[in-house]
Amino acid sequence: MISPRYHREIPQRYRLEAGRCADCGEIHFPPRAVCRKCGARESTTVVLPNRGKVVTCTVVDIPPAEFDDQKPYVNAIVELENGVRLTCMVAEAPPDAVDIGTEVELIFRRLRCGREWEVLQYGYKARVV
Repeated sequence: MISPRYHREIPQRYRLEAGRCADCGEIHFPPRAVCRKCGARESTTVVLPNRGKVVTCTVVDIPPAEFDDQKPYVNAIVELENGVRLTCMVAEAPPDAVDIGTEVELIFRRLRCGREWEVLQYGYKARVV
């Protein structure tokens, strides 16, 4: 069964929406109820840029079963142009084409699919620019 958490995260997965603290301007992705920097509880929604650079990465050769059709793949921490960092899979590139400093853009792709009665899950992945 699909978790309720997935449905709560749809704005972040589909539109890359983050929260900007109304007091200090800190950007949180995913959005938080309380700012980790100043403790404020008010925030506004901002859309993140879709370009950035790989900060660190690793190749996954033996993935969980639901990702077996995508192996080997690269998981990376990407720092976007505004400084926000996120973890994502790098798509459409062989593992040796991704390294620290590689420029990437975020794209909308299928993340995984489970048993036939489950919904396909979509979200963001990175693609080498």
